[in-house]
Amino acid sequence: MTTFAELGIDQDIVDALAAKGIVDAFPIQEQTIPLGLPGQDIIGQAKTGTGKTFGFGIPVVQRLGLNPEPGVKALIVVPTRELAVQVYEDIDLLTSGRSTSVVAIYGGKAYEGQIEQLKAGAQIVVGTPGRLIDLAGQRLLDLSHATEVVLDEADKMLDLGFLPDIEKIFAKVPAIRHTQLFSATMPGPIVTLARRFMSSPIHIRANDPDEGLTQANIRHLVYRAHSLDKDEVISRILQAEGRGKTVIFTRTKRAAQRLVDELGDRGFSVGGVHGDMGQEQRERSMAAFKAGKRDVLVATDVAARGIDVDDVTHVINHTIPDDEKTYLHRAGRTGRAGKTGIAVTFVDWEDLHKWALINRALDFGQPEPIETYSSSPHLYTDLDIPEGTKGRLNTAPKTQSTKTRRPEKAADAAEKQGDGGTTRRRRRRRRAEDAEHVGASFVEGSDKGSSDDAQNAADRDADGAGTHDGQGAEHHDGKSAPQRRRRRRRRGNGSGAAGAPAGA
Repeated sequence: MTTFAELGIDQDIVDALAAKGIVDAFPIQEQTIPLGLPGQDIIGQAKTGTGKTFGFGIPVVQRLGLNPEPGVKALIVVPTRELAVQVYEDIDLLTSGRSTSVVAIYGGKAYEGQIEQLKAGAQIVVGTPGRLIDLAGQRLLDLSHATEVVLDEADKMLDLGFLPDIEKIFAKVPAIRHTQLFSATMPGPIVTLARRFMSSPIHIRANDPDEGLTQANIRHLVYRAHSLDKDEVISRILQAEGRGKTVIFTRTKRAAQRLVDELGDRGFSVGGVHGDMGQEQRERSMAAFKAGKRDVLVATDVAARGIDVDDVTHVINHTIPDDEKTYLHRAGRTGRAGKTGIAVTFVDWEDLHKWALINRALDFGQPEPIETYSSSPHLYTDLDIPEGTKGRLNTAPKTQSTKTRRPEKAADAAEKQGDGGTTRRRRRRRRAEDAEHVGASFVEGSDKGSSDDAQNAADRDADGAGTHDGQGAEHHDGKSAPQRRRRRRRRGNGSGAAGAPAGA
């Protein structure tokens, strides 16, 4: 295996990589860097997780020199915010021994900080198409001297409908430039784009773009699962032997947040990245996942390209992706940098046709997913889940704990009030308290006899209670209006006047 030092790279860049334990070059880096350094236009194609960022980043940084003039000299365009952050961090590492400044330009964050860095003379810009065009339209971003241009994850640009924006960006950069285009797949429109905006590019394919599905370091498991059982199955998979960081993909942002809440309630350390979250929240969640503070990340496909974490051991597709390219990029989050990984995909009954298309397109060789439930024995053996594992950690909060505390608090309150412990005494106390607010007609057991009624009336008079007629005067009998109406109805129904007090 070739080392970076053997590829003619400047020593400060070699040292910066070595400080992070990066010494040997991957195949795509080994093939693209020697061509990129002298300024050859390149189309680089390799599966995700093989180090494409350093493949184009090292030539860009080295060609700018140790002390480039202030102003934007290099532009790296990426499709998503998460990928912008990841590429920015890699380029920032390469420039750590130089005066070169890097800035990330993407939406969801305030303009001011990005504009200040541009005004301070940043030489390398990493950005998403929308924010780049916005700032360029306001004349806050000058691309007229950007002689180094890179399109990263070009196929994702196509999927997100960014090709018209790419054309606008190319119209703002110099006609004579060094251009590199990197992608995992190479559909027809991307080839057409390359022919329009690149000068005699060399197409480098480090390996087959679909190799990630058949190579030995990624194991693929496909299950036909019921939607109501998925959470339980996932919770048991998360307790598998050797399970490290895990990424779970959902189709919608609502499903992502629901799964985050559910797994958190079951006791797992989980974070989310989806469109309903603010950019600051997404970045904090991603940073916590990378740092190991959370070992489960639930994400939608928008974030897939920016999850560049080497030690992801499991990828779980909560819902099957819509096509084989999305499946490829989801699965590519694990098995990165030559490490091993497991990709688990759940197929709903109504989505079997989608799996048939993906299976055929990628020659997966498994037309019928195995019907699987949380209690299926093969689930435990396939994923090394310990025998007897349930879908809730021992440390998970128990929902019944709130129910058991309420009677205890009521008993404590009763003791503090001096209750002797008899049900009859507590009932009489509540009766007297209720009478102060709503009148004797609502008192439980008010038909026990005239002596009780007389006593209740005496208690109200002693407390100065009673109901009012709305004009500042109290009712003449001291009883509430609802009780008087009830007794009138009783007389009217033929019950006789014997039950009414003499003064009624």
